[in-house]
Amino acid sequence: MGRLKRETDLQILPSEAREHRLMLGEMTDSEVVQASLDGDARAFGELVRRYDKRLLNFVYRTIGDRDRGQDLVQETFVRVYRHLHRFDQTKKFSTWIYTIASNLAKNELRNRSRNPLVLFQTLKKNWDADNRPLEWEDTQYKPDDLFRKRHLRAKVEQAVKQLPEHHRVVFVLREMEGKTYEEIADITGCNLGTVKSRLNRARNKFAHIIAPMIE
Repeated sequence: MGRLKRETDLQILPSEAREHRLMLGEMTDSEVVQASLDGDARAFGELVRRYDKRLLNFVYRTIGDRDRGQDLVQETFVRVYRHLHRFDQTKKFSTWIYTIASNLAKNELRNRSRNPLVLFQTLKKNWDADNRPLEWEDTQYKPDDLFRKRHLRAKVEQAVKQLPEHHRVVFVLREMEGKTYEEIADITGCNLGTVKSRLNRARNKFAHIIAPMIE
């Protein structure tokens, strides 16, 4: 559907603009960044098209509020536009833009934590030691698979919301965004050992939270 819409949008553009957008679409992120820095007015729009939905999914899953997530994604692009000239092009653009979005999301959660009315609710139910936690390697319970099942999507998102902030960020980046450990370390500013430790705890916590919801 997204591809069809993109092709339809291209069809109604003037020929020159359509060809230019197609050209931008074939460029790497680094090339598009350079084109924008060189004064190509349409190049930044290409970056927005590439990352808008991806960032919204990431921020929404981190803070649990889609409307506020859209605001933060917009702010992310504003900051990227203002500071694009400072971007180190020896690095991955995706890591840089995710870092900005991640920092905004974490700031949002910190601001919320000052107000008890918007604190995330923690589960009160004790985990029965006789019940085994979910096996993460079982594809039945991987977040990507759960999200494909509409009736479980809300439960997965609810469980993710209840992870502590520093666990939730690495969990979303790894299990939902597919980032490597190295990319997560760059985005969060943590070393690899900390990333792996937080991810392991996040997985265990997620398993404990989601289990009663899908019994």
